[in-house]
Amino acid sequence: MSNDTIDYKFHSNKKCTIIAAPFSGGQPKGGVELGPEYILNAGFEKQISNLGWQTNVLHPLNDKEEVGKFEKLKSNEKDKYGVKNTKIVSECCKILYDSVYNTLNNDSLPLTIGGDHSIGMATCAASLKYNPETCIIWIDAHADINSPKTSESGNLHGCPLSFLLGVNKESYPKEFSWVPQCLKSNKLVYIGLRDVDEGEKKILKDYNISAFSMYHIDKYGIGKVVEMALDKVNPDRKNPIHLSYDVDAIDPSFVPATGTRVEGGLSLREGLFIAEEIAQTGLLQSLDIVETNPMLAETEENVLDTVSAACAIGRCALGQTLL
Repeated sequence: MSNDTIDYKFHSNKKCTIIAAPFSGGQPKGGVELGPEYILNAGFEKQISNLGWQTNVLHPLNDKEEVGKFEKLKSNEKDKYGVKNTKIVSECCKILYDSVYNTLNNDSLPLTIGGDHSIGMATCAASLKYNPETCIIWIDAHADINSPKTSESGNLHGCPLSFLLGVNKESYPKEFSWVPQCLKSNKLVYIGLRDVDEGEKKILKDYNISAFSMYHIDKYGIGKVVEMALDKVNPDRKNPIHLSYDVDAIDPSFVPATGTRVEGGLSLREGLFIAEEIAQTGLLQSLDIVETNPMLAETEENVLDTVSAACAIGRCALGQTLL
């Protein structure tokens, strides 16, 4: 199942720490906080250890009893820019930021399972703090780069990258003063976009950020697109990669149990190929798999399909091959 010829340059010891992030504060739909529990109950840790990784699981939010406390406090109260749940999102993200950074300092690969994609501000910031040359490969139907000023919904799972880039800093809630503006626009690339707000399109253009939509995948094929994406952010193939993977990048016919479904996405094979190809570079430093929401499934089969896809993304990124 695994390809022992992959040399993980930044994790040659093959230690992996699965960080559970059962958090839903960045968006209004309940259930996404259950994603980590379902993924772990599907045997995810054993699947990763079977690939030759030494594994352990951390529950940094549970250990501090923060999730229950924060989720009870969650409301749709908005700040002056209409942003919701700023305190909850900031405090949980800060805990996850510390956990991912400490994991990297302990020579282990942090594999964070969510939870909604607002946690990307924490995981990416930690990876960039650990190594400022880290490039971010964001796999998603959505750009998640609205600033509080441009966000129409006020949901923070659509804003994590703007905080890291420093977009419209004047609109940031005070709770996010800890978030470093550490991401350079030439270190970020998207694959799989197909639902991008007008304000986000302007940000992508203004910051000259590389983005490959489903149009590009249809035109060039997924293999060429992954190659072009790597050429943009990691041309010499020497810098570490943080792969942040939203399961809604894959078409909802394959992953129906997710919160913001958009038709016309990646096939399951295309989605897994991205993870396989990143693995083949040997440059993976850290990984997120987010937005599995078992409560949004219409059937048990829908839940199984989505959880299975999330697990498969993790296995492929950590070395599972078809032959």
